[in-house]
Amino acid sequence: MPGFPRLSLVEGTFEELATELAQYLDNAKEGSSVAAAITPLLADAEKSERPAESDRENVLKKLVTASAALNSAPERELQAAYNLLIHLISHAEDPDLFLPPLCKYLSQPITSSPHNGAGIALGILGTLFNSIQPDDETRYHVLLAIIGVIKSSGNYDTLRPQLKNVDSWVEEWELEPAEARKLFLAISDAAGAAKESEDSYHYLLKALRTSQDAESAADAKDLSVRALKAALHNDKHFDFQDLTALDSIQALKKSDETWFELLEIFSAQNFDDLQDFKEANPSFLSEQSLDEAILDKKLRLLTLASLAAAAHKERTLPYKQIAHGLQIPLEEVEMWVIDSIRSGLVEGKLSQQKQEFLIHRSTHRVFTENHWREVAARLDVWRNSLQNVLAVIRQQKEEFVREKEAELQKQGSNGESKGYRPNRGQRNQAERREQAIEVE
Repeated sequence: MPGFPRLSLVEGTFEELATELAQYLDNAKEGSSVAAAITPLLADAEKSERPAESDRENVLKKLVTASAALNSAPERELQAAYNLLIHLISHAEDPDLFLPPLCKYLSQPITSSPHNGAGIALGILGTLFNSIQPDDETRYHVLLAIIGVIKSSGNYDTLRPQLKNVDSWVEEWELEPAEARKLFLAISDAAGAAKESEDSYHYLLKALRTSQDAESAADAKDLSVRALKAALHNDKHFDFQDLTALDSIQALKKSDETWFELLEIFSAQNFDDLQDFKEANPSFLSEQSLDEAILDKKLRLLTLASLAAAAHKERTLPYKQIAHGLQIPLEEVEMWVIDSIRSGLVEGKLSQQKQEFLIHRSTHRVFTENHWREVAARLDVWRNSLQNVLAVIRQQKEEFVREKEAELQKQGSNGESKGYRPNRGQRNQAERREQAIEVE
Protein backbone atom coordinates (compact mmCIF):
# COMPACT_ATOMS: atom_id res chain seq x y z
CA MET A 1 0.00 0.00 0.00
CA PRO A 2 1.70 3.23 -1.08
CA GLY A 3 2.29 5.59 1.79
CA PHE A 4 3.05 2.95 4.40
CA PRO A 5 6.58 2.08 5.62
CA ARG A 6 8.50 -0.54 3.67
CA LEU A 7 9.93 -3.66 5.30
CA SER A 8 13.41 -3.13 6.75
CA LEU A 9 16.20 -5.57 5.94
CA VAL A 10 16.67 -8.30 8.57
CA GLU A 11 19.95 -10.23 8.61
CA GLY A 12 20.53 -13.72 9.99
CA THR A 13 19.46 -17.32 9.42
CA PHE A 14 15.95 -18.52 10.18
CA GLU A 15 17.24 -20.46 13.18
CA GLU A 16 19.13 -17.50 14.64
CA LEU A 17 16.25 -15.07 14.21
CA ALA A 18 13.64 -17.52 15.54
CA THR A 19 15.74 -18.06 18.67
CA GLU A 20 16.20 -14.31 19.09
CA LEU A 21 12.44 -13.66 18.88
CA ALA A 22 11.63 -16.57 21.20
CA GLN A 23 13.99 -15.23 23.85
CA TYR A 24 12.46 -11.77 23.51
CA LEU A 25 8.96 -13.22 23.99
CA ASP A 26 10.12 -15.12 27.08
CA ASN A 27 11.49 -11.90 28.55
CA ALA A 28 8.30 -10.01 27.69
CA LYS A 29 6.00 -12.41 29.54
CA GLU A 30 6.74 -14.02 32.85
CA GLY A 31 6.59 -17.80 32.76
CA SER A 32 6.92 -18.01 28.98
CA SER A 33 9.05 -20.84 27.58
CA VAL A 34 8.91 -20.31 23.84
CA ALA A 35 12.67 -20.69 23.39
CA ALA A 36 12.67 -24.06 25.10
CA ALA A 37 9.72 -25.18 22.98
CA ILE A 38 11.22 -24.31 19.60
CA THR A 39 14.87 -25.26 20.22
CA PRO A 40 14.34 -29.02 19.53
CA LEU A 41 12.67 -28.08 16.25
CA LEU A 42 15.57 -25.99 14.92
CA ALA A 43 18.41 -27.46 12.88
CA ASP A 44 21.94 -27.25 14.32
CA ALA A 45 24.81 -28.94 12.47
CA GLU A 46 26.94 -29.03 15.62
CA LYS A 47 24.37 -30.98 17.64
CA SER A 48 23.48 -34.49 16.52
CA GLU A 49 20.21 -34.60 18.44
CA ARG A 50 18.82 -31.73 16.34
CA PRO A 51 16.95 -32.34 13.05
CA ALA A 52 18.80 -31.92 9.75
CA GLU A 53 16.22 -29.32 8.70
CA SER A 54 14.21 -26.98 10.88
CA ASP A 55 10.50 -27.68 11.30
CA ARG A 56 9.61 -24.14 10.28
CA GLU A 57 5.84 -24.59 10.34
CA ASN A 58 5.71 -25.77 13.95
CA VAL A 59 8.31 -23.20 15.01
CA LEU A 60 6.20 -20.42 13.50
CA LYS A 61 3.01 -21.77 15.08
CA LYS A 62 4.59 -21.47 18.53
CA LEU A 63 6.07 -18.04 17.80
CA VAL A 64 2.85 -16.62 16.36
CA THR A 65 0.75 -18.01 19.22
CA ALA A 66 3.07 -16.44 21.78
CA SER A 67 3.24 -13.13 19.91
CA ALA A 68 0.02 -11.91 21.50
CA ALA A 69 2.35 -10.75 24.28
CA LEU A 70 3.97 -8.24 21.92
CA ASN A 71 1.07 -5.81 22.41
CA SER A 72 2.38 -5.14 25.90
CA ALA A 73 6.02 -4.78 24.81
CA PRO A 74 7.78 -1.40 25.17
CA GLU A 75 6.78 1.04 22.44
CA ARG A 76 10.34 1.55 21.16
CA GLU A 77 10.79 -2.22 20.63
CA LEU A 78 7.34 -3.18 19.39
CA GLN A 79 7.68 -2.44 15.67
CA ALA A 80 11.11 -4.10 15.41
CA ALA A 81 9.78 -7.26 17.10
CA TYR A 82 6.77 -7.46 14.77
CA ASN A 83 8.98 -6.81 11.73
CA LEU A 84 11.15 -9.74 12.79
CA LEU A 85 8.08 -11.96 13.11
CA ILE A 86 6.85 -10.89 9.66
CA HIS A 87 10.27 -11.70 8.21
CA LEU A 88 10.17 -15.19 9.75
CA ILE A 89 6.64 -15.80 8.44
CA SER A 90 7.83 -14.91 4.93
CA HIS A 91 10.05 -18.06 5.07
CA ALA A 92 7.06 -20.38 5.57
CA GLU A 93 5.74 -22.57 2.75
CA ASP A 94 2.27 -21.17 3.42
CA PRO A 95 2.57 -17.71 5.01
CA ASP A 96 -1.20 -17.21 4.77
CA LEU A 97 -1.61 -19.72 7.59
CA PHE A 98 -0.03 -17.34 10.10
CA LEU A 99 -1.41 -13.98 8.98
CA PRO A 100 -4.96 -14.12 10.47
CA PRO A 101 -3.78 -14.32 14.11
CA LEU A 102 -1.14 -11.67 13.42
CA CYS A 103 -3.77 -9.29 12.03
CA LYS A 104 -6.01 -10.09 14.98
CA TYR A 105 -3.30 -9.12 17.48
CA LEU A 106 -2.63 -5.85 15.68
CA SER A 107 -6.33 -5.02 15.58
CA GLN A 108 -6.44 -5.16 19.38
CA PRO A 109 -5.31 -2.28 21.63
CA ILE A 110 -1.57 -1.95 22.20
CA THR A 111 -1.57 -1.59 25.97
CA SER A 112 2.02 -0.38 26.22
CA SER A 113 1.23 2.68 24.08
CA PRO A 114 -2.35 3.92 24.53
CA HIS A 115 -1.66 7.19 22.68
CA ASN A 116 0.55 5.97 19.80
CA GLY A 117 -0.65 2.38 19.61
CA ALA A 118 -2.89 2.88 16.57
CA GLY A 119 -0.09 4.55 14.61
CA ILE A 120 2.32 1.75 15.50
CA ALA A 121 -0.22 -0.92 14.52
CA LEU A 122 -0.87 0.82 11.19
CA GLY A 123 2.85 1.02 10.53
CA ILE A 124 3.31 -2.70 11.21
CA LEU A 125 0.26 -3.69 9.15
CA GLY A 126 1.52 -1.44 6.35
CA THR A 127 4.85 -3.25 6.48
CA LEU A 128 3.01 -6.55 6.27
CA PHE A 129 0.84 -5.31 3.38
CA ASN A 130 3.88 -4.19 1.41
CA SER A 131 5.76 -7.43 2.01
CA ILE A 132 3.04 -9.35 0.12
CA GLN A 133 2.96 -9.53 -3.68
CA PRO A 134 0.55 -6.95 -5.16
CA ASP A 135 -1.67 -9.56 -6.82
CA ASP A 136 -1.79 -11.84 -3.76
CA GLU A 137 -5.29 -12.06 -2.25
CA THR A 138 -3.68 -12.21 1.20
CA ARG A 139 -3.38 -8.45 0.99
CA TYR A 140 -7.18 -8.34 1.25
CA HIS A 141 -7.15 -9.74 4.79
CA VAL A 142 -4.40 -7.36 5.87
CA LEU A 143 -6.32 -4.43 4.40
CA LEU A 144 -9.40 -5.39 6.41
CA ALA A 145 -7.27 -5.30 9.57
CA ILE A 146 -5.89 -1.89 8.58
CA ILE A 147 -9.40 -0.53 8.06
CA GLY A 148 -10.46 -1.96 11.43
CA VAL A 149 -7.64 -0.12 13.22
CA ILE A 150 -8.45 3.08 11.31
CA LYS A 151 -12.10 2.85 12.33
CA SER A 152 -11.41 2.21 16.02
CA SER A 153 -8.75 4.92 16.23
CA GLY A 154 -10.47 7.60 14.14
CA ASN A 155 -7.55 7.83 11.68
CA TYR A 156 -9.72 8.00 8.55
CA ASP A 157 -7.39 10.52 6.92
CA THR A 158 -4.82 7.70 6.72
CA LEU A 159 -7.21 5.68 4.56
CA ARG A 160 -8.54 8.47 2.35
CA PRO A 161 -5.54 8.64 -0.08
CA GLN A 162 -5.80 4.88 -0.67
CA LEU A 163 -9.48 4.85 -1.67
CA LYS A 164 -8.58 5.50 -5.32
CA ASN A 165 -6.88 2.07 -5.36
CA VAL A 166 -9.77 0.06 -3.92
CA ASP A 167 -11.50 -0.84 -7.20
CA SER A 168 -8.23 -1.90 -8.85
CA TRP A 169 -7.36 -4.02 -5.78
CA VAL A 170 -10.74 -5.77 -5.92
CA GLU A 171 -10.10 -6.59 -9.57
CA GLU A 172 -6.46 -7.55 -9.07
CA TRP A 173 -7.22 -9.89 -6.16
CA GLU A 174 -10.19 -11.39 -8.06
CA LEU A 175 -12.44 -11.10 -5.02
CA GLU A 176 -15.76 -12.89 -4.85
CA PRO A 177 -18.84 -10.63 -4.51
CA ALA A 178 -19.16 -11.53 -0.82
CA GLU A 179 -15.51 -10.59 -0.19
CA ALA A 180 -15.83 -7.31 -2.07
CA ARG A 181 -19.01 -6.58 -0.14
CA LYS A 182 -17.20 -7.14 3.16
CA LEU A 183 -14.43 -4.75 2.10
CA PHE A 184 -16.83 -2.04 0.92
CA LEU A 185 -18.84 -2.30 4.14
CA ALA A 186 -15.68 -2.03 6.23
CA ILE A 187 -14.74 1.19 4.41
CA SER A 188 -18.30 2.49 4.77
CA ASP A 189 -18.25 1.81 8.52
CA ALA A 190 -14.86 3.51 8.93
CA ALA A 191 -16.08 6.55 7.01
CA GLY A 192 -19.29 6.63 9.02
CA ALA A 193 -17.35 6.53 12.29
CA ALA A 194 -15.39 9.56 11.05
CA LYS A 195 -18.61 11.42 10.11
CA GLU A 196 -17.69 11.24 6.42
CA SER A 197 -21.24 10.68 5.21
CA GLU A 198 -20.50 10.97 1.48
CA ASP A 199 -17.78 8.30 1.51
CA SER A 200 -19.82 6.14 3.87
CA TYR A 201 -22.84 6.18 1.55
CA HIS A 202 -20.70 5.71 -1.56
CA TYR A 203 -19.17 2.47 -0.29
CA LEU A 204 -22.43 1.27 1.22
CA LEU A 205 -23.98 1.61 -2.23
CA LYS A 206 -21.04 -0.27 -3.78
CA ALA A 207 -21.60 -3.05 -1.25
CA LEU A 208 -25.30 -3.15 -2.11
CA ARG A 209 -24.51 -3.47 -5.82
CA THR A 210 -22.59 -6.68 -5.13
CA SER A 211 -25.71 -8.32 -3.66
CA GLN A 212 -28.20 -8.12 -6.51
CA ASP A 213 -28.28 -11.85 -7.29
CA ALA A 214 -30.67 -14.41 -5.79
CA GLU A 215 -27.95 -15.93 -3.58
CA SER A 216 -27.50 -12.62 -1.75
CA ALA A 217 -31.21 -11.88 -1.29
CA ALA A 218 -31.12 -12.06 2.51
CA ASP A 219 -28.15 -9.69 2.79
CA ALA A 220 -29.56 -7.46 0.07
CA LYS A 221 -32.76 -6.73 2.00
CA ASP A 222 -30.94 -5.48 5.09
CA LEU A 223 -28.40 -3.55 3.01
CA SER A 224 -31.16 -1.98 0.93
CA VAL A 225 -32.90 -0.61 4.01
CA ARG A 226 -29.58 0.55 5.43
CA ALA A 227 -28.67 2.33 2.18
CA LEU A 228 -32.09 3.96 1.93
CA LYS A 229 -31.83 5.16 5.51
CA ALA A 230 -28.34 6.57 4.86
CA ALA A 231 -29.55 8.36 1.72
CA LEU A 232 -32.46 9.93 3.60
CA HIS A 233 -30.20 11.19 6.38
CA ASN A 234 -27.46 12.46 4.03
CA ASP A 235 -28.00 16.21 3.71
CA LYS A 236 -26.21 16.28 0.33
CA HIS A 237 -28.05 13.39 -1.31
CA PHE A 238 -31.11 14.42 -3.32
CA ASP A 239 -31.14 12.03 -6.30
CA PHE A 240 -32.60 8.65 -5.37
CA GLN A 241 -32.37 7.08 -8.81
CA ASP A 242 -29.13 5.36 -7.79
CA LEU A 243 -31.31 3.34 -5.39
CA THR A 244 -34.46 2.88 -7.44
CA ALA A 245 -32.40 1.36 -10.28
CA LEU A 246 -31.39 -1.60 -8.07
CA ASP A 247 -33.39 -4.85 -8.06
CA SER A 248 -32.99 -5.28 -4.31
CA ILE A 249 -34.56 -1.86 -3.73
CA GLN A 250 -37.45 -2.67 -6.05
CA ALA A 251 -37.95 -5.89 -4.09
CA LEU A 252 -38.84 -3.78 -1.05
CA LYS A 253 -42.14 -3.08 -2.79
CA LYS A 254 -43.19 -6.58 -1.71
CA SER A 255 -41.12 -7.21 1.41
CA ASP A 256 -41.16 -3.73 3.05
CA GLU A 257 -43.97 -1.69 1.53
CA THR A 258 -43.64 1.16 4.03
CA TRP A 259 -39.95 1.70 3.25
CA PHE A 260 -40.67 1.61 -0.48
CA GLU A 261 -43.52 4.10 -0.10
CA LEU A 262 -41.16 6.47 1.72
CA LEU A 263 -38.60 6.08 -1.07
CA GLU A 264 -41.22 6.93 -3.69
CA ILE A 265 -42.14 10.09 -1.79
CA PHE A 266 -38.54 11.31 -1.77
CA SER A 267 -38.01 10.25 -5.38
CA ALA A 268 -40.89 12.09 -6.99
CA GLN A 269 -43.49 13.43 -4.56
CA ASN A 270 -43.83 16.55 -2.43
CA PHE A 271 -43.93 17.74 1.16
CA ASP A 272 -47.67 17.29 1.65
CA ASP A 273 -47.28 13.63 0.62
CA LEU A 274 -44.76 13.15 3.44
CA GLN A 275 -47.23 14.62 5.92
CA ASP A 276 -49.87 12.17 4.71
CA PHE A 277 -47.34 9.34 5.14
CA LYS A 278 -46.59 10.38 8.72
CA GLU A 279 -50.30 10.48 9.55
CA ALA A 280 -50.81 7.00 8.10
CA ASN A 281 -47.68 5.60 9.81
CA PRO A 282 -47.38 7.64 13.03
CA SER A 283 -44.71 5.49 14.71
CA PHE A 284 -42.65 4.43 11.69
CA LEU A 285 -40.04 7.20 11.77
CA SER A 286 -39.28 6.79 15.47
CA GLU A 287 -39.23 2.99 15.28
CA GLN A 288 -36.71 3.12 12.42
CA SER A 289 -34.60 5.84 14.11
CA LEU A 290 -35.30 8.28 11.28
CA ASP A 291 -34.81 11.95 12.14
CA GLU A 292 -38.07 13.71 11.28
CA ALA A 293 -36.45 17.16 11.14
CA ILE A 294 -33.85 15.99 8.59
CA LEU A 295 -36.51 14.34 6.44
CA ASP A 296 -38.77 17.40 6.54
CA LYS A 297 -35.94 19.71 5.51
CA LYS A 298 -34.81 17.45 2.66
CA LEU A 299 -38.29 17.09 1.21
CA ARG A 300 -39.02 20.81 1.49
CA LEU A 301 -35.91 21.47 -0.61
CA LEU A 302 -36.94 18.78 -3.10
CA THR A 303 -40.47 20.18 -3.25
CA LEU A 304 -39.07 23.61 -4.08
CA ALA A 305 -37.04 22.01 -6.88
CA SER A 306 -40.21 20.39 -8.25
CA LEU A 307 -42.12 23.68 -8.10
CA ALA A 308 -39.32 25.43 -9.98
CA ALA A 309 -39.18 22.68 -12.60
CA ALA A 310 -42.95 22.88 -13.12
CA ALA A 311 -42.65 26.65 -13.67
CA HIS A 312 -39.89 26.38 -16.29
CA LYS A 313 -42.02 28.11 -18.94
CA GLU A 314 -43.01 31.09 -16.79
CA ARG A 315 -39.50 31.24 -15.26
CA THR A 316 -40.98 32.78 -12.11
CA LEU A 317 -42.31 31.34 -8.87
CA PRO A 318 -44.38 33.52 -6.52
CA TYR A 319 -43.45 33.53 -2.84
CA LYS A 320 -47.01 32.56 -1.90
CA GLN A 321 -46.85 29.42 -4.04
CA ILE A 322 -43.55 28.42 -2.43
CA ALA A 323 -44.92 29.04 1.07
CA HIS A 324 -47.99 26.94 0.31
CA GLY A 325 -46.02 24.05 -1.21
CA LEU A 326 -43.46 23.92 1.59
CA GLN A 327 -46.03 24.66 4.35
CA ILE A 328 -43.93 27.48 5.78
CA PRO A 329 -44.57 31.11 6.77
CA LEU A 330 -44.17 33.65 3.97
CA GLU A 331 -41.25 35.32 5.75
CA GLU A 332 -39.23 32.07 5.59
CA VAL A 333 -39.48 31.66 1.82
CA GLU A 334 -36.25 33.46 0.99
CA MET A 335 -34.30 31.38 3.52
CA TRP A 336 -35.55 28.14 1.94
CA VAL A 337 -34.82 29.36 -1.59
CA ILE A 338 -31.27 30.25 -0.56
CA ASP A 339 -30.83 26.80 1.02
CA SER A 340 -32.10 25.19 -2.18
CA ILE A 341 -29.65 27.21 -4.26
CA ARG A 342 -26.79 26.20 -1.95
CA SER A 343 -27.84 22.56 -2.34
CA GLY A 344 -27.51 22.86 -6.13
CA LEU A 345 -31.16 22.05 -6.79
CA VAL A 346 -32.06 25.40 -8.38
CA GLU A 347 -30.43 28.58 -9.61
CA GLY A 348 -32.04 31.98 -9.80
CA LYS A 349 -32.57 35.37 -8.22
CA LEU A 350 -34.95 36.58 -5.54
CA SER A 351 -37.08 39.62 -6.26
CA GLN A 352 -38.26 41.10 -2.97
CA GLN A 353 -40.10 43.87 -4.78
CA LYS A 354 -42.22 41.48 -6.86
CA GLN A 355 -42.20 38.73 -4.21
CA GLU A 356 -41.02 36.24 -6.84
CA PHE A 357 -38.21 33.80 -7.39
CA LEU A 358 -36.77 34.29 -10.89
CA ILE A 359 -35.71 30.83 -12.09
CA HIS A 360 -32.48 30.44 -14.07
CA ARG A 361 -32.17 26.67 -13.72
CA SER A 362 -34.25 23.95 -12.10
CA THR A 363 -33.78 20.24 -11.42
CA HIS A 364 -36.20 17.57 -12.62
CA ARG A 365 -36.31 14.92 -9.90
CA VAL A 366 -37.68 12.29 -12.29
CA PHE A 367 -36.94 12.29 -16.02
CA THR A 368 -40.06 11.00 -17.76
CA GLU A 369 -40.89 10.28 -21.39
CA ASN A 370 -42.41 13.75 -21.72
CA HIS A 371 -39.11 15.27 -20.60
CA TRP A 372 -37.27 13.28 -23.28
CA ARG A 373 -39.75 14.57 -25.88
CA GLU A 374 -39.10 18.12 -24.70
CA VAL A 375 -35.34 17.58 -24.99
CA ALA A 376 -35.78 16.16 -28.50
CA ALA A 377 -37.89 19.15 -29.52
CA ARG A 378 -35.29 21.59 -28.22
CA LEU A 379 -32.53 19.74 -30.03
CA ASP A 380 -34.51 20.00 -33.27
CA VAL A 381 -34.87 23.75 -32.77
CA TRP A 382 -31.15 24.11 -32.09
CA ARG A 383 -30.30 21.99 -35.14
CA ASN A 384 -32.50 24.12 -37.40
CA SER A 385 -31.00 27.30 -35.94
CA LEU A 386 -27.46 26.03 -36.52
CA GLN A 387 -28.33 25.03 -40.09
CA ASN A 388 -29.62 28.55 -40.74
CA VAL A 389 -26.48 30.08 -39.23
CA LEU A 390 -24.31 27.79 -41.35
CA ALA A 391 -26.21 28.76 -44.51
CA VAL A 392 -25.69 32.46 -43.75
CA ILE A 393 -21.96 31.90 -43.14
CA ARG A 394 -21.60 30.04 -46.44
CA GLN A 395 -23.45 32.78 -48.31
CA GLN A 396 -21.26 35.48 -46.76
CA LYS A 397 -18.14 33.49 -47.62
CA GLU A 398 -19.19 33.14 -51.25
CA GLU A 399 -19.92 36.87 -51.51
CA PHE A 400 -16.54 37.66 -49.94
CA VAL A 401 -14.75 35.44 -52.49
CA ARG A 402 -16.58 37.07 -55.40
CA GLU A 403 -15.73 40.57 -54.14
CA LYS A 404 -12.02 39.69 -53.74
CA GLU A 405 -11.85 38.18 -57.22
CA ALA A 406 -13.46 41.28 -58.71
CA GLU A 407 -11.05 43.53 -56.82
CA LEU A 408 -8.00 41.57 -57.99
CA GLN A 409 -9.20 41.59 -61.60
CA LYS A 410 -9.38 45.39 -61.52
CA GLN A 411 -5.83 45.57 -60.15
CA GLY A 412 -4.46 43.21 -62.82
CA SER A 413 -4.26 45.83 -65.59
CA ASN A 414 -0.66 44.90 -66.58
CA GLY A 415 -1.36 41.41 -67.78
CA GLU A 416 -2.42 38.10 -66.25
CA SER A 417 -5.26 38.38 -63.84
CA LYS A 418 -4.69 36.66 -60.53
CA GLY A 419 -7.94 35.35 -59.08
CA TYR A 420 -8.57 35.02 -55.35
CA ARG A 421 -8.04 31.50 -54.09
CA PRO A 422 -9.93 30.56 -50.92
CA ASN A 423 -7.88 28.63 -48.33
CA ARG A 424 -4.66 29.68 -50.09
CA GLY A 425 -3.68 32.39 -47.67
CA GLN A 426 0.10 31.89 -47.80
CA ARG A 427 0.24 31.80 -51.61
CA ASN A 428 -1.89 34.93 -51.95
CA GLN A 429 0.35 36.71 -49.44
CA ALA A 430 3.44 35.79 -51.51
CA GLU A 431 1.81 37.15 -54.67
CA ARG A 432 0.94 40.41 -52.91
CA ARG A 433 4.58 40.76 -51.74
CA GLU A 434 5.79 40.33 -55.36
CA GLN A 435 3.38 43.05 -56.54
CA ALA A 436 4.67 45.40 -53.85
CA ILE A 437 8.25 44.90 -55.02
CA GLU A 438 7.32 45.67 -58.66
CA VAL A 439 5.70 48.95 -57.61
CA GLU A 440 8.91 50.07 -55.90
